[in-house]
Amino acid sequence: MTGDIYQQLARHLDDLPGGFPPTESRVELRILRRLFTPEQAELALHLTLIPEEPRVVARRAGIDTVAATHRLEEMATKGLILRLEPESENKPFQYMAAQFVIGIWEFHVNDLDIELIKDVNEYMPTLSEEVWKVPQLRTIPVGRSISVQTEVLPYEKAEEIVRAQKKILVAPCICRREHTMSGHGCDKPEETCLVFGIGMDYYERNGIGRMIDQKEALDILEKANEAGLVLQPGNSQELMNICCCCGCCCQVLKAFKRREKPASMAATAFIADTNPHTCSGCETCIDRCQMEALRIENDHIVLNKDRCIGCGLCVSTCPSESLTLARKPESEQQTVPKNVEKAAIQLGKARGKLGPGKMISMLVKSKVDRLLAAR
Repeated sequence: MTGDIYQQLARHLDDLPGGFPPTESRVELRILRRLFTPEQAELALHLTLIPEEPRVVARRAGIDTVAATHRLEEMATKGLILRLEPESENKPFQYMAAQFVIGIWEFHVNDLDIELIKDVNEYMPTLSEEVWKVPQLRTIPVGRSISVQTEVLPYEKAEEIVRAQKKILVAPCICRREHTMSGHGCDKPEETCLVFGIGMDYYERNGIGRMIDQKEALDILEKANEAGLVLQPGNSQELMNICCCCGCCCQVLKAFKRREKPASMAATAFIADTNPHTCSGCETCIDRCQMEALRIENDHIVLNKDRCIGCGLCVSTCPSESLTLARKPESEQQTVPKNVEKAAIQLGKARGKLGPGKMISMLVKSKVDRLLAAR
């Protein structure tokens, strides 16, 4: 059983919307061996995207509830699965599978080591090419780049997203941390990942980051703009996070940048527009653009629309106001799912891994297991 348990776990993770595809080098198995013990890997096979109590998972795995409870909590604390807070004090925690990205990898920001970083960086190009058919993150513009005339929905404006939160946590950016540890870091601020909702509960209980108030969160957004960081929340209207990303370290932006047309990959409602007649040719925007979408020709700025992801970083610091953000035609905008669950289903469908039939089967099995475990 132990000999192939990691292959089974790899296939199990690959069946989740976020994916975990195989490679010729089998680096994905090396990653799992670094993170999971054989016993943890075996129990992880019995978790799905449906939150369940330990007694339900225990029945499915064929172990007693006490052992399952201990092992599930151990795995959640280690950042291998998700733990959901109980609805009331007399209810137990619920546990569910975590995707590798965004999920398991990010949960290890505080216990990285060089060998794990090396393996994950080897693996990321395969993951991005094979799996990211639908973005898990989307790009929203920095606040200063939006004019009062521009139509912006509440879930497209970072400041409004932050002001709508009752509790906020800030965590370190795993991308900049792992690049710094491997000697390829940048000078951008590291403590910039804003986390909300059930994601925040998990991060807080696991000691990943610290609680902050709205003012500090808004200050982080301002510092992100100053540092030239792209704002990337989760790809849903109801949010659990906003990442502040640089093009040199962020694995998502690096994957975009490798493409000839990053705009086709990014979930964004905006695109930059230029006025070459007022452009002074100062090149400030070229330094700010994370997608290399801008260049100077005849002392004036030229935009490659196929590379623009609508982050607004070029607009917010243009001294001659020659750059603006425009809303894309509706036909060119990707639909933003209402919540995290619908976003996961959208991604799973795009990969052929999570059709309606499979979701119904998963729900029915979970309900049956709950009823049987209650006996």
